[in-house]
Amino acid sequence: MPKKKQPEETRPKVNNPNVMGLHAAVVEQPITDTLETNYMPYAMSVIVSRAIPEIDGFKPSHRKLLYTMYKMGLMTGARTKSANIVGQTMRLNPHGDAAIYDTMVRLSRGYGALLTPFVDSKGNFGKAYSRDMACAAPRYTEAKLTPICAELFRDIDSDTVDFVDNYDNTMKEPALLPTTFPNILVSANSGIAVGMASQFCGFNLKEVCDTTIAYLKNADCDLTETLLGPDFPTGGELICDPTALKELYDTGRGGVRVRAKYRYVKEENLIEIYEIPYSTTVEAILDKVAELIKAGKAKEIADMRDETDLSGLKLTIDLKRGTDPDKLMAKLFKQTTLEDTFSCNFNVLIAGMPRVLGVRQVLEEWTAWRTESVRRRTYFVMKKKKDKLHLLKGLKRILLDIDKAIKIIRETEEEAEVIPNLMIGFGIDQIQAEYVAEIKLRNINKEYILKRTQETEALRDEIDDLEDIVNSPRRVKKIIVEELEQAAKKYGEPRRTSIVYGHEIVTYTEEDAVEDYPVHVFLSREGYFKKIPPQSLRMSGEQKYKEGDGPRQSFETTNSAEIMFFTDKCQVYKTRLSDFDDTKASVLGDYLPVKLGMDAGENVLCAVLPGPDYAGALLFFFENGKAARVEIKAYQTTSNRRKLTGAYSDKSPLVTVLRVDGDRELAVYSTEPRCLIFHTALLAPKTTRTTQGVAVMNLKPKYRLEAVKPVEETAISNQSRYRVRAVPAAGALLRQEDSEERQMDLLD
Repeated sequence: MPKKKQPEETRPKVNNPNVMGLHAAVVEQPITDTLETNYMPYAMSVIVSRAIPEIDGFKPSHRKLLYTMYKMGLMTGARTKSANIVGQTMRLNPHGDAAIYDTMVRLSRGYGALLTPFVDSKGNFGKAYSRDMACAAPRYTEAKLTPICAELFRDIDSDTVDFVDNYDNTMKEPALLPTTFPNILVSANSGIAVGMASQFCGFNLKEVCDTTIAYLKNADCDLTETLLGPDFPTGGELICDPTALKELYDTGRGGVRVRAKYRYVKEENLIEIYEIPYSTTVEAILDKVAELIKAGKAKEIADMRDETDLSGLKLTIDLKRGTDPDKLMAKLFKQTTLEDTFSCNFNVLIAGMPRVLGVRQVLEEWTAWRTESVRRRTYFVMKKKKDKLHLLKGLKRILLDIDKAIKIIRETEEEAEVIPNLMIGFGIDQIQAEYVAEIKLRNINKEYILKRTQETEALRDEIDDLEDIVNSPRRVKKIIVEELEQAAKKYGEPRRTSIVYGHEIVTYTEEDAVEDYPVHVFLSREGYFKKIPPQSLRMSGEQKYKEGDGPRQSFETTNSAEIMFFTDKCQVYKTRLSDFDDTKASVLGDYLPVKLGMDAGENVLCAVLPGPDYAGALLFFFENGKAARVEIKAYQTTSNRRKLTGAYSDKSPLVTVLRVDGDRELAVYSTEPRCLIFHTALLAPKTTRTTQGVAVMNLKPKYRLEAVKPVEETAISNQSRYRVRAVPAAGALLRQEDSEERQMDLLD
């Protein structure tokens, strides 16, 4: 079919005569068409055929590997070289030997990433808890299937699942494996697709089977009674939060906190960590502890080393004399991955569509799929028995008059006519006639005839029973329950991850570890900050500042207090005074833009102490005469974030920030100069940090708001002249005797 001619005005213009011959290869295409024709098929392939597990709990790469090992006879035979398995698997999985071997490693017992490993490994397969302990090459290691794989392949040849062509249509492979237990909940699984991801935590096999049985008996059962929580192969302690656990079970999204297990060896004054969270590695823990020691935040530790050997994982911490091991571990739990959060996202393929399911929905989908598998298996067995009964019925007719059958066969001249003549002579079909014709001469006796007749009666009873199973959901459910009970009894193991509750553990708070004492803090106009203890301040002389710099703020507080620095880029930086070194009045202090890692060109405007409970409010005054009252709780965060963007409104430059714990009177000055005194109760509190506020002072076009001070800190003698009862107001012109300049002249 000839190609449609492209319109002249849409053809790409090529002005260079040297490339005129290449213009046919350049085709303009809308980006939407490119995404639809090129990117979307790739994205769907990654989602459906690579990254997201299906209801049997396996990704395609897992399934292809295990099925190949099953067909190689590795269920009961001896182990074989991993390289042999990898090579055979490439008949189903063409993604390369390295990817296949990595898949085998993760499924192996030696690697330790699964509660119920499916590959019985021999040799060095690395460890899940170590990022540096690499596995040996496949030519050195050996593997076979573990006994639990019998539950994966049970009756796979009885039409329990569909079979599809492999990538080159040369052989068949199962679309799913007919697992007799909800492996989707037992095996930890993670995958990153295009635009979505999946992260399954593992649950204890016995608990999952018990929960599934309880669900089959009552779909509204309380899952938390039997499914206590995730169970991880690396052990540790699960910090149980009933609310978070319920959210995870209901929505399929959430997280669980897991912490390491340790023991204190008093004789040697050391701590041994022997189980760590599933989501971290020993190297990550050692690196983080080394950082803390280098930063001087773990002075209690004399040394830490990895003593992992063939007996298992062990990290050893040597303590300095007088160290409380429990308090130290509470600190390490807080500041390292010895306590970590395992995030879950139960995204699973259901009929080719990715869906995020809660545990109850997963059980619903699995039981529906397993019910269909049991029915298909029953129907397959029933059909086999019906076929056999059909043959025996034909045999019975022949055996009733065996002499007639022999006569027909003997009198038939051509071999091809034997079957048709038997069909005509006894009224049987071709299948029955062929079966009869193949009977050996030795079987034409009375005993054989009686046995076949009795077998016919037994087959009828079995077929009736199988038909009843196919048509009875109750009996199918009973079969599933029996298989679950057998799997739990045969392969169930005790939990590896113990469960503790939040009120049972001691949490570390940074304030507990910081020495608390009174301090004086000073902030200069250029952004230099000093923290000076009282005794040092008494011994020091005049405060030192850079040339052209001077004081902006100073106040008394304690070393453990939190402080917030507001900048001219609508940002606030939160830190603790304990992060600053004690200094003297004779030094410049810390330059905050460098100390806090501020953006280029960002300058500090003021500092605020939020207090331990974030009570009270902050008053923001802007050059346009507006003021905003924002509750300090708006700046409280659950994490240790040091920088918050959108700290205040950017509609007008900020003049100052004042903290108010109770309502008071403030004096507002403009550049005209005018002044007004108002009560802060006129400003309603807001929870939004970026609120523009309300007008307080009406300003003429060429003037701006200049300063705000508490009334008691001003030189105003006649306060009633400037006091207003409502805002906005213009204020009164500032008299000479009420100005700060006049007060300075009198002092001179």
